[in-house]
Amino acid sequence: MAVTIKTKHGEIDVSTNTVATIVGGAASDIYGIVGMASKNQFRDGMNTMLNREDFSRGIVIHQEDGKLAVDVYIIVGYGIKISEVAKNLKEKVKYNLETMLGTPAGTVNVYVQGIKVLDDVE
Repeated sequence: MAVTIKTKHGEIDVSTNTVATIVGGAASDIYGIVGMASKNQFRDGMNTMLNREDFSRGIVIHQEDGKLAVDVYIIVGYGIKISEVAKNLKEKVKYNLETMLGTPAGTVNVYVQGIKVLDDVE
């Protein structure tokens, strides 16, 4: 499946894996996100964190009214304010999609699939 972007010069088809890589890269830059989670935890395992190569399994891309709609499934570090992490992620994803693809981002939905206790390294 591909996302179609309409420009004044024509249409561009971008694969959903490419869009998922852009979104996953934005998620990996946000403080407080310790990993991506699978959107289908029952099939893939309850506590599985995805590697960088598996970002597309934790991100769902679809188009609504000519804009991209993105669902991001994340795991947050214990003690981190979830609302701030979600707000920062939404802003970063929208910014990256608009600058890299030139298309407006519609909705960005953040689903926190788990919380991970981080080991203190001193």
